[in-house]
Amino acid sequence: MARRLGASQYLYAKAEAMTDQFRIKIAQLNPTVGDLQGNAAKAKQAWLQGAEQGSDFVTLPEMFITGYNTQDLVMKPAFQNDAMNAVRELAKECADGPALGIGGPWVEDGALFNAYFILNGGDIQTIVKKHHLPNETVFDEVRIFEPGQVSGPYVINGVRIGSPVCEDAWHSDVVETLEETGAEFLFIPNGSPYYRGKLDVRLNLMVSRVVESGLPLIYLNLTGGQDDQIFDGCSFALNPGGELAAMLPMFEESITELILNRTDQGWRIADTLKSKIPDQLEADYHAMTIALRDYCAKSGFGKVLLGLSGGVDSALVATIAADALGAENVRCIMLPSEYTSDESLTDAKDMAENLGCRYDYLPIAEGRAAITNTLAPLFEGTNPDLTEENIQSRLRGLLLMAVSNKFGEMLLTTGNKSEVAVGYATIYGDMAGGYNPIKDLYKTRVFDICRWRNEQHRDWMRGPAGAVIPANIIEKPPSAELRPDQKDSDSLPDYYVLDGILTILVDQDGSIDDCVAAGFPKEDALRVQHLLYISEYKRFQSAPGARLSPKAFWLDRRYPIVNRWRER
Repeated sequence: MARRLGASQYLYAKAEAMTDQFRIKIAQLNPTVGDLQGNAAKAKQAWLQGAEQGSDFVTLPEMFITGYNTQDLVMKPAFQNDAMNAVRELAKECADGPALGIGGPWVEDGALFNAYFILNGGDIQTIVKKHHLPNETVFDEVRIFEPGQVSGPYVINGVRIGSPVCEDAWHSDVVETLEETGAEFLFIPNGSPYYRGKLDVRLNLMVSRVVESGLPLIYLNLTGGQDDQIFDGCSFALNPGGELAAMLPMFEESITELILNRTDQGWRIADTLKSKIPDQLEADYHAMTIALRDYCAKSGFGKVLLGLSGGVDSALVATIAADALGAENVRCIMLPSEYTSDESLTDAKDMAENLGCRYDYLPIAEGRAAITNTLAPLFEGTNPDLTEENIQSRLRGLLLMAVSNKFGEMLLTTGNKSEVAVGYATIYGDMAGGYNPIKDLYKTRVFDICRWRNEQHRDWMRGPAGAVIPANIIEKPPSAELRPDQKDSDSLPDYYVLDGILTILVDQDGSIDDCVAAGFPKEDALRVQHLLYISEYKRFQSAPGARLSPKAFWLDRRYPIVNRWRER
């Protein structure tokens, strides 16, 4: 074990011995919102590694002490005080060793700031206050925080470091000020959640910052799932000119030391770990797996269950659950009616056996008969319609929730984004559940992901390798099986048409004319628009699910429940 120095001895020794080299340990870790002690313990463990290995500076991401995204929790004064006290206590515990950087809230003169703290020698040496506050997609920081003044660099062991906090680095003015006031390199703490293609956006923006400033740049991001958001990590380092010096893994915790060497042209980051970034299908699948794993872990569920219908959506959710938690922690229940085909019964059982999950068979005929008899006096003289179809779905929801309550297993719901968008789901029926891993995945992409998972296996998957999803599940026409010979296409446009229209109307905020220009029939576009708007009340009551796009249903896209406007 390395000899421990007192704070003043440590700082003096580092300043003397490392004038031409600076060692920064970046900790890409997974905090939990509200777990102040647990997050502080993670930070201290990273700091201890840095102290033992001779680091100059150990860093954690934005708002790490509280976890992120805190939403309105951080506006509660008692929470603010606890968070600030946790930072002060961490400073005392990490007095004898390297400086420690960590994000958290800060209250000053009655104003609340998103701040980044530099802890050194047992105290808070510097507080950097975030200046540009994002007010888009999942972020409401303009409503929550006050903008901080742009400040100059801080000094650690004689080196001047500039730290734009997350959004501050997306704008050129903060970096320009730091460069003009003598920053020698940029360290950027972030809480940047995943969406498809987000890493390319970050890299392009940060290359712009290093080209403009001529300074090396280190970008540290959170990782892990929090509610609907997934932080993908992918922390990286760039040298002047935009050359990549380091890339940390996607969706994994990683503590990595970066070494900066002083040259005649200024500081340069030595090449180190450059993790391979997965393709888009793998990234989405990993995101959904991490989202479910962390949602369960952070909310206290060790086991899950779902209704396994023999269809492609529930098959994919079961596979995600097995990969997230292990097959031994997943229960699949088939709840057949007289409309359930023999094909679906076989496919569901094969699916559960392929995964190694528990499989239960629970017919709904007896319960359905009892409900039908109970309602008969009120329904006398009416014809069977959608009401009776939905009774089947709601009965299944009741039974699944009963099993969830009895055994403490969280119920997963299985509606894809196409169904969630147009309300092709039964509220209080198949929408019942605590989490929906595929909520932001269009149906056409569900098929693509299923094929990908059958052909691939990764170390982070806890389920078995191989073609776990039977080919027949992927290939057969989708059906809710609530009436004889039912097909989804009886009620909806073909999914490639539906998903194309929804991509324009939802993801691109496009118009009916845009749909027509893309080649879709106007009558289909008008019909999908109508279904989209009248289903808002269902989405308002739906389970949270993994966010994969910048237009996921919940915080990204917020529409009124009652809305009579329609584009004609």
